[in-house]
Amino acid sequence: MSLPAFTYTIELLNTGHNRVDFRCGIEALDRYLREQAGQDLRRYVATPFVLCDVDANMIAGYYTLAATSIQVEDLPKVLRGKLPRYPLVPATLLGRLAIDERYQGQGLGAFLLVDALRRSFMSEIAAMAVVVDAKDEQVRAFYEHHGFTAFPGQFRRLYLPMTLIARQFS
Repeated sequence: MSLPAFTYTIELLNTGHNRVDFRCGIEALDRYLREQAGQDLRRYVATPFVLCDVDANMIAGYYTLAATSIQVEDLPKVLRGKLPRYPLVPATLLGRLAIDERYQGQGLGAFLLVDALRRSFMSEIAAMAVVVDAKDEQVRAFYEHHGFTAFPGQFRRLYLPMTLIARQFS
């Protein structure tokens, strides 16, 4: 993972950010940032964080975090044995992650993923894992490359246990 080659900040989305010019190549992710992300933040549904190129006044990328839960029976048996006998356990959902086309190919997806994992780990709210829903095989491969594992029988839903995230930041 490399640091951005520009002066940057990672911060909560706010009305001062230029969302109109963001283009990642996936219309649904572009539209979400333009039209829905601010509403999700105000309604406490998801928390969007943006990677800003300070000098260009552009959003280079963004991701969202939200609370979710995992049905314990959906986890591998070896992991279930280490958890309390609750039907659900808390988790953090990394709902969206996108990089503007002008910034793609610079490792910024991995950079934002690490930031999202760090924020999830540092949260004062308990979560046993970070969960993602990969939209396609390329996205799935990205998350698997970074240590995520698919839920048994769920090809595109993946998780990274907080115990592994904690090791990364210890």
